[in-house]
Parts: sequence; structure tokens; C-alpha cells
Amino acid sequence: MNVKQRTIKAPVSVSGTGLHTGEKVTMTFNPAEENHGYKFRRVDLPGQPVIDADVDNVTDTSRGTTITENGASVSTVEHVLAALVGLEIDNVMIDLDGPETPIMDGSSIKFIDAINATGFVEQEADREYYHIPYNIHYTEADRKVEMVAMPLDDDYRFTCMVDYNSHVLGSQHASISTISEFVKEIASCRTFCFLHELEMLLKHDLIKGGDLNNAIVVVDKEVDEAELAHLAKIFNRKDIKVAPQGILNNIDLRYQNEPARHKLLDMIGDLALVGTPLKGHIMAARPGHAANVAFAKKIKALIKKDKSKKRLKAYDPNAKPVYDTVDIMAKLPHRQPFLMIDKIMEISKTHVVGVKNVTMNEDLFRGHFPGAPIFPGVLQIEGMVQTGGILVLNTVPDPENYLTLFLKIENARFKSKVVPGDTIIYYCDLTSPIRRGIAQMKGVGMVGDRIVVEAELMAQIVKVKETEA
Repeated sequence: MNVKQRTIKAPVSVSGTGLHTGEKVTMTFNPAEENHGYKFRRVDLPGQPVIDADVDNVTDTSRGTTITENGASVSTVEHVLAALVGLEIDNVMIDLDGPETPIMDGSSIKFIDAINATGFVEQEADREYYHIPYNIHYTEADRKVEMVAMPLDDDYRFTCMVDYNSHVLGSQHASISTISEFVKEIASCRTFCFLHELEMLLKHDLIKGGDLNNAIVVVDKEVDEAELAHLAKIFNRKDIKVAPQGILNNIDLRYQNEPARHKLLDMIGDLALVGTPLKGHIMAARPGHAANVAFAKKIKALIKKDKSKKRLKAYDPNAKPVYDTVDIMAKLPHRQPFLMIDKIMEISKTHVVGVKNVTMNEDLFRGHFPGAPIFPGVLQIEGMVQTGGILVLNTVPDPENYLTLFLKIENARFKSKVVPGDTIIYYCDLTSPIRRGIAQMKGVGMVGDRIVVEAELMAQIVKVKETEA
């Protein structure tokens, strides 16, 4: 049974303080179109740069997870992302007027409450899960971290163990058997730290937004009345004591194993950076942000590899093309020797698959490494661009009256040489909906099971008369 993607009904905002920056910030969850995913937008910065919630954008994991893109950063994203995963929301644009999400009470529950208040909208596109195919392991021997993702076809399950060699915390376990349990069992569990960590953070002015209402403080050492009085003064408290559970009496535990449950919450939020909903059982011993992110990168790399294999299987050289060379020339103005695609095998509103047969008969090989002929990388990009151009031109009824002008090519990578006799299969997918004739897409070129070229493209279609004006 297919599950539909969903977003939220209307914008909803929460306001609070960044834990580490101490800055007041307002965060607004906005509805987003299908296949949008999770993105943050820094509305306080010029141009309102957008940051994809992507593990490849992680730049810091020292005191939470920070992501950076387009010259902008957002810190402490894990509690927000955990709320979205727990509510099984696929597409949201999150506006922020500061560099860090608000810490609220140190958990995800305030975000859950706000989003629940606005409600959800089911979208037309199906949610595409990645099913963990076999056991995926990650370890850090020095910190005794062990993580494994195991196959589980019907749900997203978590088991977490923490052990800090603390006589107060001891060894704690937490688990959920289905992601639908997140809201009730995990969302309200708050972050925690040890008293010696709190003192170090205060000494280095690193928790400007801390007020003892948003963290469990574990007392892992002998502490005298003078030190407690000093902490009370810093946090504007009448007095602070050590509760029988071995924590400061600033707050009461919501669960006996609340620290382990919060570590599970962090893990769900960090793994959201994989960028694809998962089906599987995640088990972790002593996880932390750095390990979570490294594990997420390992899973994402496997997803990317599997998608490449699926693409390879999808191409049948004996299949009738959607457009042959004559059809392509009716849409594109390019002609020999600069027509770089021979067939279009698939096309939809969001993706296109094109074919380029590289032959020794092409005139360029007389001058490009004639003793060791290699198809130039710039022409590989041109073939990708023309394939993407077909996708964009397919949105207008009279493509012969338009030109596709490429505005930007970024992150181009050439991973393997292409030689005469190779067939390049180009895959171009829209990364956001086409607006005002402008399209953004990701392109990949493959020869067999090898990725030979990839790039991010931005194009605009304009009428021929406009270019002549």
C-alpha cells in the first residue's frame, strides 16, 4: 500500500531562545510542495539563503548539529527534525530569523504541539521509503560507539543504550517499536548534561540561552553549598539543591530513563539528514551527534549507490525511445556537431532520461587526445544540459519557439573517463518546481554502473524573439 507525502495546512510559528547563542528567535513552519523535503531559510540574512537539511551540509556536531549552505548556518536542528519525522511530515520550509533554533524546553514537544495545532495536508505524490537492505554497521572503538541499521520492512524502529560510567545515570535503555510512538514516548524528553560540563560551558560563555528550564543537570561529583549558591545566582534561582535522583532540583524527571530517551530523540533528528524516509530497525550504543552524522552519511552513500543501480536496470537499449534524434531536433536548436544526445528514453514532469552514444566517428576525436581518445568533460556536461533542456521545454506547447538558457552549473564532478564505444545515460531530476520558466535540477551521467559525471543545473526558457530583442 502506497503512503502519500504530506505537509502542514498553514504556517505556524514558535518563539524562544537559542541555547548556545542566547538570541531570541522566531521559527515558522511553512507548507511546502511535494518532494521538497526539509529546508531552513534564514530570513534575517540578505537574499534569505536556504539550507537543505542534508547530512552533507553538516559543519559542526560539538554541541548539537549545525548545517551550513549558501553562506548561512543553522544550529541545533536535531530537535526540530525529530519532531517532523515523528509526525511523519515530508515537506516543510522552516523560516528562522536567527542562527539557531529555539531550545524551548530542551525537547521536541513544543514543536509537536505547534504543528499539531495547524494540522496536515495529504499530497498527491507517494512517499518513497528506503528499506534497509542488510545490516549496516558503524563503530567508534575509542568511544565504544556501536550502531547498526537492520532490515525491517514495515516500520521505523529504534533501540538506544547509553552508559557514561556515571553512578547517577548508570546504564539506560530506551526504545520505540514504531515511529508512531514518538510523540507519546519520546518527544517530551529533554536534553541533559553533567554538572562538570555545565560549569565548563558557563566558564566559556557557551550556553547564553540556558536557564535551567531546558536541561536535566546530572550531578556527577561532590558539590558544596557555595557552588550551588553560585549556580542559583547565575540562573536567577532562589536556591538550587541536589534531588534524590542525583540531578539538580531545577526540574523533575518525566521518565526514569529520560536521558536515554532524549538520546534516541537526537538520533531520530540527526538521521533525518539522510534525506529519505527509512524503513528499518536502528540500534545504537552510546550514540552522539558526531556518530549519528557519520552513520547517516554511510546510509546516504548506500542509498545513492542503490539508486544508481536501479537507474541502470531501468534503461533498456531495445526499448522504443520517447523521442528519437529527429524528434529531439524538432525541440532543440542544436545540430551536428553540437547535438549531444541521441534519444530520450523517459520523461515526466520532474525527470528525464537521455542517451548519448559516443563513437570514434565524431570529428572532435581528431584533435582531442588523438592517441588516447577521451570524450571531453565539457561536452559531457553539454549532453546533460541538452537532456535537461528537453525536460524544461516539455513544459511549453511550442518548444520550437523557445531556447533553453543555462544560468548556472555548480558542483560539477567528473568521476571516470568516457571513451569511444561508451554509451552515456543522462538522468536529470528537478530539485524544485519550475517557477517563471526557471528550473533547478540535479544531473547524473552513467556509463554502465559507473557515474562518470554529475552536476547541479539552473536553466531558464525564453522565447526566441526575446533573445533577439
